[in-house]
Amino acid sequence: MPNKVLSKINSPTELRELPESTLSSLAGELRQFIIDVVSVKEGHLGASLGVMELTIALHYVFNTPYDKLVWDVGHQAYGHKILTGRRDVFETNRRKNGLSGFPKRDESEYDTFGVGHSSTSISAALGMALAAQIQGDFDRQHIAVIGDASIASGMAFEGLNHAGVTSANLLVILNDNAIGIDPSVGALKQYLTAVKSGRNHRDNNMIKSLNFDYSGPIDGHDLPALIAELRRLKEIKGPRFLHLITTKGKGLKQAEEDQVRYHAPGKFDRVTGELISTNDIGLAAKYQDVFGLTLVELARQNPKIIGITPAMPTGSSMKFMMDAFPDRAFDVGIAEQHAVTLAAGMAAEGLMPYCAIYSTFLQRAYDQVIHDVALQKLPVIFCLDRAGLVGEDGATHQGVYDIAYLNCIPNMIIAAPLNELELRNILYTAQLGLDGPIAIRYPRGRGVLTVWQKPFEKINIESIHKLRKGDKFAMISTGTIGNNVSKAFELTKTLLGSHYHFPIIKPLNEKELHRIAQTHSHIYTIEEGVIAGGFGSKIAAFVAEFYPNVSVKILGVPDSFIEQASVLEQEEECGIDVPSVLNIINTWK
Repeated sequence: MPNKVLSKINSPTELRELPESTLSSLAGELRQFIIDVVSVKEGHLGASLGVMELTIALHYVFNTPYDKLVWDVGHQAYGHKILTGRRDVFETNRRKNGLSGFPKRDESEYDTFGVGHSSTSISAALGMALAAQIQGDFDRQHIAVIGDASIASGMAFEGLNHAGVTSANLLVILNDNAIGIDPSVGALKQYLTAVKSGRNHRDNNMIKSLNFDYSGPIDGHDLPALIAELRRLKEIKGPRFLHLITTKGKGLKQAEEDQVRYHAPGKFDRVTGELISTNDIGLAAKYQDVFGLTLVELARQNPKIIGITPAMPTGSSMKFMMDAFPDRAFDVGIAEQHAVTLAAGMAAEGLMPYCAIYSTFLQRAYDQVIHDVALQKLPVIFCLDRAGLVGEDGATHQGVYDIAYLNCIPNMIIAAPLNELELRNILYTAQLGLDGPIAIRYPRGRGVLTVWQKPFEKINIESIHKLRKGDKFAMISTGTIGNNVSKAFELTKTLLGSHYHFPIIKPLNEKELHRIAQTHSHIYTIEEGVIAGGFGSKIAAFVAEFYPNVSVKILGVPDSFIEQASVLEQEEECGIDVPSVLNIINTWK
């Protein structure tokens, strides 16, 4: 379909010059444009397809970028990016040196706030609205677009609670499609369902009770009605709330029918919508599936095992546990703080909670990890999915901070398996009984083994593995990045280097470190985490104290945010890819 209308739009200013009668055609062209690009380049799909009419209406009615628009979360903002001057470079989305997959302040003046994590939009937009008041600007509009899964988070309610006692020029738009990445859960979802069906009496409105001017629910795909309502709300002062009903994946049959898979479907046929299958035969399993299937196996043997995840049952593979033991597995919604303290409460009563959280999202529950878990020595088992470099999702989702932010917490054990078999064995060992919490970090994607379902073996907390023997220098790795070191050694003939793998980062095996420092003049550490405060820095501090003549070089993520690119490109940027490690080894020839 030729982009007769879209091709003329290079900014919202040009959009606002169009007659309203052309906007429906624009929505269709915009949907098809996104489908055409994402089908080949990959990325998020369903969320943006569901807000085409809303995106057009917002930029049509409001004077962006003077009026501030905040998306929550950013994977629904593809249409926004295309309409705000980035159409011709949209194919670089999520690529190295290209567009970010999420709104980003230094990418465009229309991206008013960086949004990669959820439930931040109301607080951010309220902050902007109050800032405008303080500075004497009472005309500027501030709009937060938030999904029904995101609004269930505690932070969103904190923002609503504050906004309701202000006169801020704030409009909160609830994009209610009953699904985040997985189907929305909880009592709030039931409430919203009742509102949509008309079962909930209009006077029993929780948003009105928070002092918001509430309107809706209305059809979020009815452009004329949407534009009319936004124009009406634009003239009202104070906090307002618009409830929209939308369909995630709107305009692509498969994306509407299979909203979980088509959230980020990979490559697909842009005409038929069918996914382009990949041949998985002979490939190693995904670490997420190793976790999920192992957890089910352990749960069959141990009735005390519980599964918890904050809105990531499919992505983390907790879905296996939820299907096998529905009464012992919980999706608590986008509520990381609640997930951690819920796990702490269960552990306090003798259960063994496996709390599966993406590394980047555990950051959101840091106080709970310290105060509710570690301080009380409760044996919560944190399964940190997507640890390390995550590729195209970029800086907002990198799982490179967990070693550093957990390393300083007393009573915490940190484990980083080399491969799927070691992950399986650490998961097994954790449920045998611990005196405190453990965090087990593993990356996104496939592992390195084709066979991993072997009998369980207990992992000794002090165990390390000497993978290669040498007498001049030592490479010390932790986690799956150690496979890069092994590959590099395979490509060289040097016999001078040793390779040690530490599956346990904390407590650090100082006894073995003494031996390594006594037998090698140079030590290199490598980790898929930040250098500052990480695994290598702890080893460097130890060696400096006892062996000042031994050189230590730390390889890892530098003190900068790593932007979107492939994982291999990000490893190269950080100097932890196979060629970079090989270059170091070859200096010893």
